[in-house]
Amino acid sequence: MIRTDGVLAFVAVVEGGSISEAARRLRLAKSVVSERLIELERTLGGTLLRRSTRRLSLTEDGAAFLERARRILGEMEGASADMAARRGLIVGPLRISAPVTFGRLHLGPALYPFLAEHPGLELTLDLDDRRADVSSSGFDAVIRHGAIEDTRLIVWRLAPSRRLLAAAPGYLDRHGTPTSLAELERHRGIFYSNRGVADWRFRGEVGSTITASAQFALGINNGDMMRDAAIAGLGIALLPAFIAAPALRDGLLVEIDVGCRPDAEFIYMAHAEGRTPPAKLRALAEHLRRVFGHPPYWETGLDHGAQVPP
Repeated sequence: MIRTDGVLAFVAVVEGGSISEAARRLRLAKSVVSERLIELERTLGGTLLRRSTRRLSLTEDGAAFLERARRILGEMEGASADMAARRGLIVGPLRISAPVTFGRLHLGPALYPFLAEHPGLELTLDLDDRRADVSSSGFDAVIRHGAIEDTRLIVWRLAPSRRLLAAAPGYLDRHGTPTSLAELERHRGIFYSNRGVADWRFRGEVGSTITASAQFALGINNGDMMRDAAIAGLGIALLPAFIAAPALRDGLLVEIDVGCRPDAEFIYMAHAEGRTPPAKLRALAEHLRRVFGHPPYWETGLDHGAQVPP
C-alpha cells in the first residue's frame, strides 16, 4: 500500500528541486526524506527520480505519477480543510503567488486581518511578477493583474482594475498634453517590459482593440519604478490605478485623456482545473472581494472621466 508520507516527500522534492529543500519544507531530516522516497519507489515498482551529484530529475514514470500525486494530496488537504470549515475553522497550509507591487500595496494589508481572524491558517505568500505555473509550482492559487490565458485554470474575479495614462505636470509643460492616440506617437513612453512589447492597447468600438504607442524611452518590469520614472518626468506611462492613485491625488502625476480608454483589466485569483477549491481558498476570495470593493477603494478621491470596468 502506498504511504501518504512517501507521496508527500516525492512532491516536496520535485517542487523544492532537492532533497535538502524538501527536508527544510517538511521539517524533517534529509535521511528521512530519502528513506520515504526509496520506500515509495519500492512500493510502486519503478524509479521516480534520477539522482546525480548535481540535480534530481523526473523519470518518465515519475512525471506520470507526479500529476496524480499532487491530485491525491490536494484532495486529502481539501477534505481535511472542508471538515474543519464545517466546524467554523479555516486552517491548514495555503500557498499563493502574487505580483510584487500589488502584493505590497494592497494584498498584504488585506491579508493581515484575515490571518488574525484565522490563526490556524498557514499562509505562504510568494511575491513575483513572473507568471507562476500553478500546476507545476505547488501553488494552491495565483493572484494576478490582467488576463490569465492558461485554460487549465479556474479564474475568479476579485476586483476591477482601471488602467490610465499618466505623466508628471513638468513633463506635460515641456512637451504638451496629447489629446489623441495619434499625438501619443510624438511623446516618450515608459513601458512595462514583462509584456515584451512597447505598445498600449485601448478600447475601440464594439469591443475592438486599438494599439497605440509612443517613442521608447524606458522599459521597466516593475510598476513602482514605472510610476517613479513618470513622476521624474521621463515620459508617459500606462499604469494601474492601484499604483498611480496616491501620486494622482498628490498632484505628482496627471491623468491623460486621449479620447478612448485603455483596455479594462481585473485582479484575478486562479486555481488549477479539476480540483475542488478548498474552503479556505473560497473564504479568502470572498474576504478579498469585500476589502477591495467595487469600485475598488484605491479609486476613492480620483477625479477622472473613465469608468471602472464593470
